[in-house]
Amino acid sequence: MLKLLQTLLPGVLACSALILATPAMAHKEVGLSDVTVLIVRHAEKPDQGRGLSPAGEHRAQAYASYFDPLSLDGSQLTPQRLIATRDSKESDRPRLTLTPLSQRLELPIEQPYADEEVDQLVKSLGKDNSAPVVLIAWHHGHIDNLIEAFGGDAKKLTGQKHWPEAVYDWLIVLRFDHKGQLIESRSEKIQEPLFPG
Repeated sequence: MLKLLQTLLPGVLACSALILATPAMAHKEVGLSDVTVLIVRHAEKPDQGRGLSPAGEHRAQAYASYFDPLSLDGSQLTPQRLIATRDSKESDRPRLTLTPLSQRLELPIEQPYADEEVDQLVKSLGKDNSAPVVLIAWHHGHIDNLIEAFGGDAKKLTGQKHWPEAVYDWLIVLRFDHKGQLIESRSEKIQEPLFPG
């Protein structure tokens, strides 16, 4: 019996080690760990309708190359996940803004949440995300709340009490550390030569 145990013990220990190690090895870091979140307002709107104006259509087309890849601090960032606020009776603009980029990158545009559901969006990204770069297009009236939901200071980032009605060319950059904590936030003006007024 002792001889049998001595023969089986190494195999049992090896299997036990494999079972204990497998969850750790199979577990992929998810959430906001080491993630860069990019936020833009949807492209320009027409006087009437749910779509984009000609300038907005031009911006959406330009975003396809602008974000593939985005040059930032000497790094090249290409979104692996595209998220837009849900279409509504008033506007399809966030989705339309990302459509040319979506086609270029062959990525779906996710639209799980409505404008005001920014807390749910951030919570879901914190739990279930494996993309290192996420691009979000939203309506300007709720971008401040979206920034705050991620832990940023919207007023400090934009220098305004609220995102201005006429501004379409700001890019919000949020970087998170390996623990999913916000470590850098800033706003940039998107390069205007791409988007004639």
